[in-house]
Amino acid sequence: MKVLIDHISKVYIDRRGESTEALQDIHFAIEENEFVVVVGPSGCGKSTLLNIIAGLLSSTSGQVIFEGTQTDSRPHTAVVFQDFALFPWRTVLKNIVYGPEESGVKRKEQFEIAKRYITLVGLQGFENKYPHQLSGGMKQRVSIARALANNPLLLLMDEPFSALDAQTRTLMQYELSRIWEETHKSLLYITHNIQEAVFLGDRVVVLSRRPGRILDIIKIDLPRPRGEHLTLEKKYLEYADAIWGHIKKQAREAMEEAG
Repeated sequence: MKVLIDHISKVYIDRRGESTEALQDIHFAIEENEFVVVVGPSGCGKSTLLNIIAGLLSSTSGQVIFEGTQTDSRPHTAVVFQDFALFPWRTVLKNIVYGPEESGVKRKEQFEIAKRYITLVGLQGFENKYPHQLSGGMKQRVSIARALANNPLLLLMDEPFSALDAQTRTLMQYELSRIWEETHKSLLYITHNIQEAVFLGDRVVVLSRRPGRILDIIKIDLPRPRGEHLTLEKKYLEYADAIWGHIKKQAREAMEEAG
């Protein structure tokens, strides 16, 4: 489904009445079946933006429109966070069926849904394991499967691989690209990793340092499916360099102000 982020701004007011502007006039659309990545320096408001789109946080101005419907009647979204957020007392299977279970889906259908997404994320044979028995990458696969089991119209992912080691993170990028190829969910992905943004996205929204504003929206014209060979291609490197150019300038300005 198409989602319009319509001139969103966010200002935080602390208990002393002092204000901090986090986002400034953010305006772009997520087209149906599109993979959009938001990238920017730490503290630029990426997660704030995701939380506003998810309905977890209100904006100071602007609105989020889902196919012409404002946030008050928001359709189904699901969020995958970086800390896994699994129920430690539930098995892999029971974590994945949690959403359908709470929605009143019949028990037989719950387990059909779980089986489908366990297969999709490659966790066959781990259905009865508990989170403490899984590696970080496997835990995040469970998180992704649990989000997809809710059949969201928009999937939101907030730096889901940042807590993983470098090798696992790279493998999970390949896995997520494959999973998206099979599901084609409208997806918004938050990251500070430029290479990850280029590898995964159809478009990359580049934010400035705080207050976060859009510096550029770059269409990633690279073929799918995407594999490890892609990172050696000239166009991939050109996209990454263009994004780094924006972020490097922001970092230098921040250092000059601090110094």
